[in-house]
Amino acid sequence: MLLRRRARMLRWLVCGRLGPVWMWKALLLFVAIAFAGQLLGVIFNKSSVQPAARSIFSSPDAQGPSLGSCQPHTHIMFLKTHKTASSTVLNMLYRFGEERNLRFALPLGYQLGYPLPFNAHRVKGYRGPRAIEFHIMGNHMRFNKLEVEKVMPADTFYFSILRDPVALAESSFAYYKEVAPAFRKAKGLGDFADDPRKYYDPRLRNNHYARNLLWFDFGMDHNANFSVALAQRGEAMIHQAFKLILISEYFDQSMILLRHALCWPLDAVVSFSLNARQQKPSSTGGMSGSWMGKAAAVAGVNVRGARSQVKTPPNLSLTEEQREKLRQWNALDWSLYKAFNRTFWEEIDRFGHAQMEEEVALLRMRRDDLARVCLRDGGKPVEAHRIRDKTIRPFQSGLVKILGYELHPGLDNITRTACLRMIRPEIQYKDVLDVKQFPRAQPVQAQPGQLGQGLMIAAGGSFLRQDSSRTGGEKLVGGGAGGRMVEERERDWDGSHLIRSNQTLIQAQEKGRLR
Repeated sequence: MLLRRRARMLRWLVCGRLGPVWMWKALLLFVAIAFAGQLLGVIFNKSSVQPAARSIFSSPDAQGPSLGSCQPHTHIMFLKTHKTASSTVLNMLYRFGEERNLRFALPLGYQLGYPLPFNAHRVKGYRGPRAIEFHIMGNHMRFNKLEVEKVMPADTFYFSILRDPVALAESSFAYYKEVAPAFRKAKGLGDFADDPRKYYDPRLRNNHYARNLLWFDFGMDHNANFSVALAQRGEAMIHQAFKLILISEYFDQSMILLRHALCWPLDAVVSFSLNARQQKPSSTGGMSGSWMGKAAAVAGVNVRGARSQVKTPPNLSLTEEQREKLRQWNALDWSLYKAFNRTFWEEIDRFGHAQMEEEVALLRMRRDDLARVCLRDGGKPVEAHRIRDKTIRPFQSGLVKILGYELHPGLDNITRTACLRMIRPEIQYKDVLDVKQFPRAQPVQAQPGQLGQGLMIAAGGSFLRQDSSRTGGEKLVGGGAGGRMVEERERDWDGSHLIRSNQTLIQAQEKGRLR
């Protein structure tokens, strides 16, 4: 009897005070389910959480094949020759130096006194022979070794790059048609090749672009009559001063030799082609594609209402006979090219052809990988007006369209910074480095007697007029006949109209302001 009373009391306490039994069972079931879910969640998270994705630029592939125990060269002098893919090489030097906070021997404007022979005082911040340690020198100059040695350390690695003079002449004619009087007078490159002396006057400024341009860039007399003895003396001087001469036609092989000579990682010599012109041959074999026809149709328009004149796009078509005539006209350059093309392949023989093929394949694979990550449209270069980011649009030169690149959207900060360095045009990159190296300095105007009042010579021989803003405030001025102001209208990437004004430099040249 007593036991029954206690059992009833216990049921009353549990059911009445603490709730019904079914509620407790439900609560226990819920707790069990929650605990099991939490346990499974921890296990799942441990197996699925991956480390944060690393930038492609920090992958092991960025280093490339081992170079042994060598130390990277950081004192480098690159003689930037014209129309030889040298802007692409300079971009590599800019990237390497910027990533490592090296000091550049930057020009006051955009070139180191070119076309005058280099003088150490053309370097911004120069305070006397080796008073400051400069690591990298690479902007356009006319080579003068004694003056360069005042700026660069004794252990500096000197190198340069050459190109077949016929291909170089084609590119020079396209870029400098409105700059070099000899080219300006000729209807086409073939006409010039048939009788160069008809158009060429060695006394006229900027005609150095029309004859033995490589010989001129190396600091020698490009108007000298060719002789075997003279050519051999020039070759010996270059051999003595430069540790490596690259060949533009074998650019990838050149980059492998350069990488091993400088002891640099693979990514330091992987590049996208910069400052390249658009090439759309016409049905006649020239360069007058549809875009050039449209440009020519508006290039002579006088915005002040004067009669318009149509400019003929540069005709670069050549017969084999005309190509041989250009080799004879540029005999000193042709001799240089043959000599250093031979030594280039001797270097590859010593390097090993099998190893060269293997490393070139790795370089090209790496370039393709970076293009897929960095660039829109599969890495194909695009016209400047189609580039949405106006700060990386390449400057234009006359009727020749200089192409650039667009970055993929949505890149992480590290990857975007590295990709941007690879595609930043030469002029803008120099400005970026200038601001970093001289943060308190005011923008330097072109120096009288060097580049002209308010005028600067940009990469590839284009002319820039400096406005109030350093970045994006410089407008190209090119050759318009008779001193007219002309405008070219085309659509920007967003459909809006672009207006690009070109102004002749003839008046400035006549006044002797442009050197």
